[in-house]
Amino acid sequence: MSAPFVPPPYPYDRLDEITKIADLHDGGAVDLSIGTPCDAPAPDVIAALADDRLARGYPASVGSLALRQAAADWIQRRLGAGIDARTEVAACVGTKEFVASTPQYLKLRRPDLDTVLYPAISYPTYEMGATLAGLRAVPYQSLDEIAPADADRALCVWVNSPSNPTGELHDLPAAAAWGRAHGIPVLSDECYAEFSYAAGPTTILREGTAGLLAVHSLSKRDNFAGARIGFYAGDPELVHYLSEVRKHAGLMAPGPVQRAAAIALGDDEHVAVQRQRYWNRMVRIRQILNAVGIEAELPAGAFYLWVAAPHGDAWAAARLLAEKAGLVSSPGDFYGPFSTGFLRLAAVQPDERIELAARRVGL
Repeated sequence: MSAPFVPPPYPYDRLDEITKIADLHDGGAVDLSIGTPCDAPAPDVIAALADDRLARGYPASVGSLALRQAAADWIQRRLGAGIDARTEVAACVGTKEFVASTPQYLKLRRPDLDTVLYPAISYPTYEMGATLAGLRAVPYQSLDEIAPADADRALCVWVNSPSNPTGELHDLPAAAAWGRAHGIPVLSDECYAEFSYAAGPTTILREGTAGLLAVHSLSKRDNFAGARIGFYAGDPELVHYLSEVRKHAGLMAPGPVQRAAAIALGDDEHVAVQRQRYWNRMVRIRQILNAVGIEAELPAGAFYLWVAAPHGDAWAAARLLAEKAGLVSSPGDFYGPFSTGFLRLAAVQPDERIELAARRVGL
């Protein structure tokens, strides 16, 4: 008889000690631990939420055609891939629930398979989604190093570029080729696509849609995390299957949110402003780190600094930053056992809060 599942502590709930240290500073803690946007969404996006006509009835689980068309247009315009808005894109209630729930739905589709492959240093929900579905969660450091026995059992393989937490840009064409060679659906988490600094934004869907799904969110692109809206796009058979299962599960993004999301996806100007804002903040946070003796490099993508902790002790480095600058950061063990010697800092506090931390270290 198998043991009952006991949910582990939520990673960020473990930061109470660090937060208490940072809070001792005049002005309190400057929390860079969670990637929660602090900047305002575009005004016309917020205005769309007040349309009561869309709040009266049940919204389409798959997403309104207006939203799906806006998503397809954005993928073509910004990411360079063409998809069919009617058959190759569907809405989700924020991408975290999609990441967490998709393995159980894929298991219904392929009951003979029991493994989810995911990056060894990564957002913890890839592993948790497999766990919640009663599946094997198998981390990989390189696709080419995945054991044939694990590939043979795989329901799907997750890739993430730009990466959370590292900010790395990965070879999406190679991931598409690997998945197709092994007959494994590739789920490409591209939620930070617009925040690519070393290269322009891209998508795995430039390789076509067969066997591929790209997952996108408006949480970071549009400072819309509280609205819980995203979408997935790609292989029409997978999109249809998942959208039908999700319909039965009652997963529906609210109608006014869908309307607001369609408006947001049509506007690239506010995203360019946000991209520069995040870059400027990361530059300043790097200066704060350097002032307390921690070296940091700017990332190729996303809006996180992924920092090697002095002497490999991430919790000691987190305490140091809390004591010296009042910063709260995320120790690397939140992102798997391969990253215990690192820290992640998210550029998600207003400029004046980051400047408060800078003054504490003499900048």
